[in-house]
Amino acid sequence: MDSEKASRSKMAGSNLCCYALRLGPGEEIVSSLMKLVEEKGILAGFVMTCVGSVQKARLRLAQDENTGKNEIIELNQQHEIVSLVGTLSAGGHLHVALSDAQGRVIGGHVMGDMVVFTTAEIVVGDCSDLVFSRRFDSCTGFPELAVGCRD
Repeated sequence: MDSEKASRSKMAGSNLCCYALRLGPGEEIVSSLMKLVEEKGILAGFVMTCVGSVQKARLRLAQDENTGKNEIIELNQQHEIVSLVGTLSAGGHLHVALSDAQGRVIGGHVMGDMVVFTTAEIVVGDCSDLVFSRRFDSCTGFPELAVGCRD
């Protein structure tokens, strides 16, 4: 197994510290989470759960296999947050699933501008013994998660 492949499959255990927050109408979710990461010195953070609603969001959809492009969409109506997952440290990497008034779900990579409509109740975890960073992965062409131990 080459060293790059071995680093992608690395696993580590850790103690856990949790932070709970509630965001209100008009607050932007991503910038609020990044502010929490900075203020609390979170080095291996991730979203444990999130429920609520948004009035707008900007998402990057999955790559189209025919064109090789990733469409970016702007949602400017109310949606329920069905799921919000991802890592927060090292710049963050979040994905969201949102449902509209008819129950149709759309999801993708969060690009920002996720503005709360009524509330966003979020629990963030921090793996107290780990640190997350990003390293370029030649197999994917993207900076991917690298997990290390805290000193």
